[in-house]
Amino acid sequence: MSSQQVVALLVALAVVVALAKVLGALATRLAQPAVVGEILAGVLVGPTLFGGALANVLFPGDIRPMLSSLANVGLVFFMFLVGLEFNRDLLRERFGSIAVVSLGSMLTPFALGVLLATVLRPDDGRLAFVLYLGTAMAVTAFPVLARMISDWGMGGSKVGTLALGSAALGDLLAWSLLAVAIATLGAGSTEQWRLLLVLPVAAVSFWVVRPLLARIAQSRRDMFAVVLIGLLGWSALTEWMGLHFIFGAFLFGLVMPHGDAADLRAGVTLRIEQVSKVLLLPVYFVVAGLQVDLSRTTWTGFAEFGLIMLVAVGGKFAGALLAARLCRLDWRESATLGTLLNTRGLTELVILSIGLQLGLLDRDLYSQLVLMAVVTTMMTGPLVKLLHRKHAVEPVTLPVSSPRPR
Repeated sequence: MSSQQVVALLVALAVVVALAKVLGALATRLAQPAVVGEILAGVLVGPTLFGGALANVLFPGDIRPMLSSLANVGLVFFMFLVGLEFNRDLLRERFGSIAVVSLGSMLTPFALGVLLATVLRPDDGRLAFVLYLGTAMAVTAFPVLARMISDWGMGGSKVGTLALGSAALGDLLAWSLLAVAIATLGAGSTEQWRLLLVLPVAAVSFWVVRPLLARIAQSRRDMFAVVLIGLLGWSALTEWMGLHFIFGAFLFGLVMPHGDAADLRAGVTLRIEQVSKVLLLPVYFVVAGLQVDLSRTTWTGFAEFGLIMLVAVGGKFAGALLAARLCRLDWRESATLGTLLNTRGLTELVILSIGLQLGLLDRDLYSQLVLMAVVTTMMTGPLVKLLHRKHAVEPVTLPVSSPRPR
């Protein structure tokens, strides 16, 4: 690495942090999640504006592999935090209603997404692509949704509880579906046998690693290095198995002990977020944004985007609304729930980036789907304010945690 590359990399990182802070703060002032501004920062420095000239100046080609490496580390940390902050208490009460709403809000857009895949890319007969696009249509961003619900004072309401529980369960379903889609890419290869290790690794994680971490946490030792080693090791293991490293990071977050290990969880979360939120995730947004090029969009592309929005928004909304009506919510509550579950945020961006890396998406379709993720997240707040009546909130006793706004 030459001195010139070091200078270019350091300047690029400074620009990334500054852009993320400025546009994140601007989004917050406009009553939007900060992640919307940060994603837009990545898109704005990409080839969409000025034909990529700005991107070439700020992020020269010889430092982009380094930025991609940092972005992957940020993604590992993000997925670990998603697993770490998964609140199982949300699924214990009202589980029947949560399961019905979650399945309705997932299966309807998933089925429509499968059909959409055959319309948008009829020549792509890969099962992985069909499953992948269905999953991309069905996902909800649990972390950013939790922050929205907390900010709006809906955490103790029936609608807020159902939305959080359904999004949490939907996250598990979405990552499982994505794992299946990725696994089908390697069908027939000589290394396919490694996927047979999924169940043993999961069993070891919950029955061996989790108790071991809990025992070490009781010793009051500095656990950060131990957790970091395990996180990186589990991420590498799932990548080697033929899945993606995000599944190892997510799984290791899930198996982190609860209860008496609260101090451990809080300490680990604080340390990882200090680096991840300020530096690594903004780098991830920029790397993702450099692949977005909306300047070449044709009328056919606009028509495809309209179809994508119809499937993503309509499928999620209709599925959630009908499921909520089956659970005896009134029309306003059901519509509010369907609107909340259309929040996609960074979770969608993670799935889209994986699809691009694996060759499941071309750049045009990737760009359209990123735009869909931004629009669906931005529209949630204004629509919920129109639908949600604060005086009609029905409180529940279930405590709701508030994961960080991603």
